[in-house]
Amino acid sequence: MACHEIAALRIGMMNVLGIKDESVIEHEKNEIGQEALSNPGPIRSLTTANNFEDLIRFFEASLTDLEQKIASLKPSDPQSGYYTSLLILTKKVELDLKNSANSFKTLYLDLEEMHDLVHEIYPS
Repeated sequence: MACHEIAALRIGMMNVLGIKDESVIEHEKNEIGQEALSNPGPIRSLTTANNFEDLIRFFEASLTDLEQKIASLKPSDPQSGYYTSLLILTKKVELDLKNSANSFKTLYLDLEEMHDLVHEIYPS
């Protein structure tokens, strides 16, 4: 069992944050597996994301795929509990990711407001 969504998100976040740690990237790619990394889709796309918008979009798409996979499982499937827990985890991560993106947008807007205030106090 592998948490492809989380591993791919970690690689994408490393791109966005500028973290260059080849050992972590290799670890996460091993978690995902060559098949998922080779095939077009949200998991592969998530590993190449380089901004918050792409992270959110591809992560949401990966969750749609996960939900479809869960819907196809029989209730008696031994992996059912694992995938249900994974869905709960990924939903929480999705909310945190969106909140983080909104926080950075707010910071960006606040910087302009503070910059304007400094010029009001000290006109050039």
